[in-house]
Amino acid sequence: MTDNQEPILNKDENVMDQSLFLKLKRWKWWLLVAINIFFLIVGQAAAVLLGRFYYDQGGNSKWMATLVQTAGFPILFIPYFFLRPSEEASTSTNSASIKVIALVYFVLGVLVAGDNMLYSVGLLYLSASTYSLICATQLAFNAVFSYFINSQKFTALILNSVVILSLSAALIAVNDESGGPSGVSKGKFLLGFLCTLGASALYSLLLSLMQLSFQKVIKKETFAVVLEMQIYTSLVATFVSTVGLFASGEWNTLHHEMVSFDSGRASYVLTLVWTAVTWQVCAVGVVGLIFVVSSLFSNVISTLSLAVTPLAALVVFHDKMNGVKIIAMLLALCGFASYIYQNYLDDKKARRLQTHVEETHDVC
Repeated sequence: MTDNQEPILNKDENVMDQSLFLKLKRWKWWLLVAINIFFLIVGQAAAVLLGRFYYDQGGNSKWMATLVQTAGFPILFIPYFFLRPSEEASTSTNSASIKVIALVYFVLGVLVAGDNMLYSVGLLYLSASTYSLICATQLAFNAVFSYFINSQKFTALILNSVVILSLSAALIAVNDESGGPSGVSKGKFLLGFLCTLGASALYSLLLSLMQLSFQKVIKKETFAVVLEMQIYTSLVATFVSTVGLFASGEWNTLHHEMVSFDSGRASYVLTLVWTAVTWQVCAVGVVGLIFVVSSLFSNVISTLSLAVTPLAALVVFHDKMNGVKIIAMLLALCGFASYIYQNYLDDKKARRLQTHVEETHDVC
């Protein structure tokens, strides 16, 4: 088998699809995966804590909290400038037309804006630790969407993880001591819980749709397309969020927010700026893992970050970690472990199948 040829994998097998990354040396592939994992975990944990800090210090604009989740996309033009392929190299006879790709980016961007809004409402009425534990249910949703959209098999390990994560979320929902920040009523806590749960489901759908877009529409094998998807979907989401900010009238309260921000005006601006930056770092990791591995694996690592965030919130905000929360976090980690082991089995199977195909080709 030459370097430009790819192994033909059985589409019915629960293994990674034909990919450029199967041709990489194993250490290079894992290095690329590790870099994206670092971006995702650090970016997401920092962004959630900064979002909670914004609300704790007097911020109250849900649309502003939504806007900053995508408004930092212009910084991605810096790495994109260096990673952008030449015109000849970027041409692909198999890729869809510009109109189709633009439509895909527009639809995904609108969904991203809606998802971010749900997350903003959830974080407003929940503590950072409770919010993160509920978000862990996205793995269960992703298992379902991956099954129907990405032909991911529903194995015993995945089913086990779905059940465990569902129990984890249920514990948070029925625990009276899991409430949100001080002053949040039970009704608002329930609203925050439902919005976060809905956001987790929509986020999982987005990951599966992004993977499908890479495989069926874009059909390019460069990391530049990862940045392109993030840039253009963020552009659409930022536009939608900006319209929502002005249409809702919340823009009128922003000056008062900045003036009355507990830690000062400079802190208000820096909080929003760094929230925007960390969300973009996280997003590059998310989309990068979708491209390098799969939407399922990306969601697994995102859940690992969500398991780390409650511990960080315990240190930074002194969130309460009662027995129920600790059990819920342990269940979330068990669910994560089931997914990781399943991914390990899939990767091992894919590598073994690739080696077999290469040996068969050499014999022929």
